Amino acid sequence: MNAHSHFRDLVASERPLVLPGAHDALTARLIQRASFKAYFIGGFPVAGVRHTLPDIRLLGQGEFQAAYRDILAASDLPVLLDADNGYGDVKNIVHIVQSYERLGAQAIFFEDQASPKRCGHIAGKELLSTERMEANIRAAAGERLDRRTFIIARADAREVYSLDEALRRGERYLRAGADGLFREAPLNVDEMAQITRELPAVQLANMLEGGLTPLLSPSKLAELGFEIVIYGISLMMHAVRTMQAVRADIASGEFRMRGQGIGFEAFKELVDMPRWSETEGRYRC
Repeated sequence: MNAHSHFRDLVASERPLVLPGAHDALTARLIQRASFKAYFIGGFPVAGVRHTLPDIRLLGQGEFQAAYRDILAASDLPVLLDADNGYGDVKNIVHIVQSYERLGAQAIFFEDQASPKRCGHIAGKELLSTERMEANIRAAAGERLDRRTFIIARADAREVYSLDEALRRGERYLRAGADGLFREAPLNVDEMAQITRELPAVQLANMLEGGLTPLLSPSKLAELGFEIVIYGISLMMHAVRTMQAVRADIASGEFRMRGQGIGFEAFKELVDMPRWSETEGRYRC
C-alpha cells in the first residue's frame, strides 16, 4: 500500500510541490531515496533514454505506457505522467486516463498540440482548436476512475501565437474541468508572473535546462505563484554528461575517474540485493 500523501493533497500542502523527472526505474528509486514527495515522468526523457529518439511523436501510447509501468514499479511515490496530446480523440483520452490510473498515476497532463506533436521548447508546433482541447479535458475529468486524479491542461500557445492566447486558452481549459494549468514556454520572469497573476488556479512551471523559460529555484517560483514545479530532464542531462566523461576516461586507458562512481556494495543495496538474498536464503531447499 502507498503510505504517501496523495498528489492532490501534496499540491495543497507544498509550496511548491517539486517534481524531479525520472527517465527510468533507477532514477525513480534515487528520487525516492532523496526524500522527495512525488516525481514526474515525461515523454521527452523517456523517448530519449529508452528509444534514443527525439520527442516528435515517433512513439505512441503503447511505448510510453510500457516505460511508465517499469518506472512506476520502482517507486511508490505519487507521480505526474505526461500523456502528450492523447494520441487521438476523446475516446483515446479516456482510455489513457483510465490506463494510467490503473498503473498507479495520481496526476496526468494533456497538451493542446496537434499531431505530430513535439517537445514544447522546440519550434514547429501546431495546435488543436480550443474547442477540441476543451472536449479532451471534459472527457478526462468526467471519466477518470478516481475523482482525486489530478488533471492538468497544458497550453502551448505562447510559442505558436502569443502569451495572451495561452492565457485565454488556460481559462477555458479550467472551465472545462482541469484541476491545474501548465502554460508552456514563457520567455521571462515577467511573463511567468503574468501567468499566475491573471488567473487564480493551480499553476505548473516547467524548468527545462536549455529551454526557453528561465531556470529558477523552487522558492523563487513559489514567490511567483506556482504551486507545482517540474525539473523534468535535469537528472537525465547530467547523467548523460557523466557517462560521456567516463566513456572518454575508459577510451584513454588512464582511468582517472576510477572510484568516483557509486560503490559496488552501495549499488547492490540500491537495487534491493539484500532483500532478494534474504528471500533466497529463507526458501532455499
